[in-house]
Amino acid sequence: MGLGDCLENLNIPPCVWFEGDRRNAYAAMVAGFLFSIGWWLIIDASCVHPGSIIFGYHLCGVVGTISLIMVNSVTNAQFRGDSYEGGCIGSRGAKFWLFLGFVMGFASVIASCWILFAVYVSSAQKVGPTPSGATSTTTIAPPHLESSWPGVALFLENAFIFIASLIYKFGRSEDMWS
Repeated sequence: MGLGDCLENLNIPPCVWFEGDRRNAYAAMVAGFLFSIGWWLIIDASCVHPGSIIFGYHLCGVVGTISLIMVNSVTNAQFRGDSYEGGCIGSRGAKFWLFLGFVMGFASVIASCWILFAVYVSSAQKVGPTPSGATSTTTIAPPHLESSWPGVALFLENAFIFIASLIYKFGRSEDMWS
């Protein structure tokens, strides 16, 4: 008896609540919940710590939202080239659009992670040479950064938006749409 045979007779009942119409509804609800929680977190961080999030940092969430729209505007049939006949570019255009959407989603998550660690976590600055000649590093937090929560909220916002995009794209079934 090998390792692969130990689960051979295990009968797992099918997940009835995640089939057919319900699968699309549940995937849409979970994706919408994650998307709204992501934006809620960044709104909370902006209200609780006013002035600690620069306007440019919000562009990560905007790019992530545009990515969600771009990724989910291409159906799997268009990606495979089954049902997409028209348009000026055809199936290649749909693949490029999907690729660009995923690149924008990854870029927003990576940029928010960069901002979290570069601005909010590592606030150590080099002070300069001490009287003994050695350079010392002390932790001097900028006056507007009393907490790292805005950076964490920015990262969580973009992570939740990207996960919502993946759930909405791959969690739904397109077989019923014809």
